[in-house]
Amino acid sequence: MAHFDFEKPIQDLEDQLGELKKVHEKGKVDMQAQMLEMEEKILETKKEVYKNLNGWQRVQISRHPERPYTLDYIEHCFDHFIELHGDRTVKDDKAMVGGLASINGNSVMVIGQQKGRNTKQRQFRNFGMPNPEGYRKALRLMKMAERFQLPIVCLIDTPGASPGLEAEERGQGEAIARNLYEMSVFKVPIVCIIIGEGASGGALGIGVGDRVLMMENTWYSVISPESCSSILWRSWEHKEKAAEALKLTAKDMLQNKLIDGVIPEPLGGAHMDIAATYDIFKQHLVEELGKLVNVDPDKLVQTRIEKFSLMGDFIEG
Repeated sequence: MAHFDFEKPIQDLEDQLGELKKVHEKGKVDMQAQMLEMEEKILETKKEVYKNLNGWQRVQISRHPERPYTLDYIEHCFDHFIELHGDRTVKDDKAMVGGLASINGNSVMVIGQQKGRNTKQRQFRNFGMPNPEGYRKALRLMKMAERFQLPIVCLIDTPGASPGLEAEERGQGEAIARNLYEMSVFKVPIVCIIIGEGASGGALGIGVGDRVLMMENTWYSVISPESCSSILWRSWEHKEKAAEALKLTAKDMLQNKLIDGVIPEPLGGAHMDIAATYDIFKQHLVEELGKLVNVDPDKLVQTRIEKFSLMGDFIEG
């Protein structure tokens, strides 16, 4: 498993535990007491390291290659998933996936960005960066959900919308803006969950919901720390300082009233105990959907618009 620089104290102790196990397995010396002591020390070290993570460290965890992606959550937390394809205009954007599914016996429309595990998959999925047709596909599926009165679940995990020239020529900005407008007035419940990276309009394009939640070790911001550092300091060297200034962690976003809740992760991140992560995710999603399904549709729209209208500080002249 990949380790980050700040996890080195944990890795060193785990290496020592591995050596103790080797000695014990040879049968010459009973190392059980030492092994138990080392395991307790590892646990305490993990608690100390992970409770004091800064913004940049959480960004790193959100990008861990073994972290669950959208299709992983769909496979393990939903039933009877039927993927739907295409925007009916240009093509089927593989960076945006979606379709019909059920959770706890209730039908929903689930939509999200999908990254790849290896080089070939990343190219196929465009690194999880949707083109305009991806956002138009998402909008088509959301309109279908409203037509059949199905709740919408959006799973956000993208480094941003595709920045290529062709994407701009096909109306990237308009596609995202159209989604913001349409999502604000859909008369069905919408739950949005940031499961990894939540960057810029690429994330916001499927991020307008009655409930917006973040997994504990994710980030949500108008710009990535690296890009912010490049603009302000002409270098990526200040990405850690940029991450702190952007206030992009789940804790910061909740404190600033830009999201509605934080979904806890296993100690060390979602990749450390994937089965537990799925259980926690599903529990919170089912709970939020349960609060919304019986709310009057007009009340949903009114409350959703009021919530987003109150975000940010401004002065009227």
